[in-house]
Amino acid sequence: MCAPVSKVPLERHLRQLTLDLLGRPPTYEEYQAARAKGEVTAEDVRALMGKDEFYARVRGYHRALLWSNVSASVYNNANSRLSGAGSATDALSLRGNSSRPLRGANGQGCDSFMAQDVCTARQDTHVDPALPATADACAKERYDERGVPQPVSWDYDTNFYTCDRLDLSLPAGTSVKTCQEALTAKRLEDKDYYFCDMRRINIGTTSAPNLALVPHLCKPRTTTLTAVVDAADNNRVVAFTDASSRLDRCGLKLSQKRTNGLEIKGSYEPQRGCVQREGYVTRPAPFWSAGSPDVRVCAIEAQAREANPWTLEPCTTARFNGDRSCGCGEGMRRCEAPNGSTHTARIEAISEEPELLAESVVRRDEPYFNILTTRRSFLNGPLSELYRDPQQAVGVLSVTAPAAPEVLPNLPFAQADTWQEYVRDSEHSGVLTTPAFLYRFPTQRARVNHFYSAFLCKAFTPPDNARLPSAEDACNRENNLAKRCGCNYCHATIEPTGAHWGRYAERAALFLQPEQFPRYDPKCRDCALSGNTTCGGECGQYVMQAYDGDGANSLGLLKTYLYRTADEEKNIESGPALLVQRMLQTGDLERCTVRRVWQEFLGRPMSAEEQRLYLQPLADDFARDGHRFKALIERVVMSDAYRRID
Repeated sequence: MCAPVSKVPLERHLRQLTLDLLGRPPTYEEYQAARAKGEVTAEDVRALMGKDEFYARVRGYHRALLWSNVSASVYNNANSRLSGAGSATDALSLRGNSSRPLRGANGQGCDSFMAQDVCTARQDTHVDPALPATADACAKERYDERGVPQPVSWDYDTNFYTCDRLDLSLPAGTSVKTCQEALTAKRLEDKDYYFCDMRRINIGTTSAPNLALVPHLCKPRTTTLTAVVDAADNNRVVAFTDASSRLDRCGLKLSQKRTNGLEIKGSYEPQRGCVQREGYVTRPAPFWSAGSPDVRVCAIEAQAREANPWTLEPCTTARFNGDRSCGCGEGMRRCEAPNGSTHTARIEAISEEPELLAESVVRRDEPYFNILTTRRSFLNGPLSELYRDPQQAVGVLSVTAPAAPEVLPNLPFAQADTWQEYVRDSEHSGVLTTPAFLYRFPTQRARVNHFYSAFLCKAFTPPDNARLPSAEDACNRENNLAKRCGCNYCHATIEPTGAHWGRYAERAALFLQPEQFPRYDPKCRDCALSGNTTCGGECGQYVMQAYDGDGANSLGLLKTYLYRTADEEKNIESGPALLVQRMLQTGDLERCTVRRVWQEFLGRPMSAEEQRLYLQPLADDFARDGHRFKALIERVVMSDAYRRID
């Protein structure tokens, strides 16, 4: 028989407790109080678990348990992220990939020095038409018939052209500030007049910038292009061309996209080889800094249309940032702040929500598994605006609002540190339906796998005696993984269990409302039978192609219902809450929680002997205590096993 192991001294025990429960060593006063008592009592442990430091540990524990950081799970190409300061020289604009379809090249904003609505200046006075003489004429030049902003200035695109300054290495006493002066000073030949470009550059220093218009001569980078001259215009060059391409002189007129050789009115695109810039307008500060002074915004981004006024294509989807007629919407709600802070704030809020939900259950001493079933949750400013305004984060986040707008607390975006409680709609089930869980585990199978791992302490692995069929076996061609030989060892459990998330879209946090996404949609079936597998983008959640007999009979069926039994369809409609109810009947949830708390506070898994001695008794006590998490922690840290840690 083994000799008894002595317990650690009082001071060591107190140090273990405060480090484990509060994340810090004891204070002098805490040492003194423990010495006066001569022991650390259960009341002392409960007092420690009443401190805010303990609840910070609870959040950290659940952060690790739920893997709730979704920063790597949400793809953001930054195409809706603005650049600029909104200042007099740097208007807010989309300058990433979006600026190519809007202005002709990446990295290009609008003309921050010309107001879109005021016709008092030209950048290239030597070739552009005379300024409009009236306000009506100005409006007709700056906007098309349906109010879409038109260019106010242009430059040759340096991806196509090499542009050299004409104001350098001049004879003494000579000044060249315009293309006309360059022509007079013989720095520019008359034939190249149209390819003289007044470009705005910094002629000062980095610390003391001085942005000024300077004449440049631009020539094509491609040496195979030859000049096209206009004999009726003094033989001036008007284009460069070769057998496969053509670069025309730049101007203020936009091109139109073509379909079958026909121009599509209102489907604007910049002229090839040109950067065509609209001007700025002044608008109230964007939603992320509401209440701040007005800012300058490029006229394209300042628009708030719901659809292209010519083609009627929507501006409420991710395509908005490539359509000249759309804009960032009211309050710039479709776009992100220049430094990416809006996206960061949303991701941090999504990641933090399940931690706060878990903390609230523990803080109120509710049954612990309420973290898996409660409809209660929390939101802050970024989440409030995201849920209340479906145009926010369009093309980046796909999230169904968890409750009606009148139920959601109304907080401004800037209040990222203010969290308010509310109750979600009936389909929600604790952390299992938060955007953090749905994005972090983007498929039904991933959601099942993490639920089993985190809350049941089980992994999906085939049995030791598992055997794969021969390559010729027809079972290998079974599309239903729950039946495919070899795969069915795990998927016979994974597939029906995953059905509990069947009403939640994969790779998103969308709830597929039955009213909007019925089990079967005849329109989708008709599209599929006609070979139209996209069906105007309306049937992405439905079976549109058949790969076996079941698939052929299931065209137009919501994908999550494919290969489902009647019992699995009940799982779809009941959601994750039903799964939790079933698991509570097995005792696995209690035993897994005991094992995880043990490992958290003893720093190692239970040994086989410890499982025999402690696992089931602690699980039974946990159940008798009403599944109170703090009561379980108290039993673990007051156990002889914990007191023997050295």
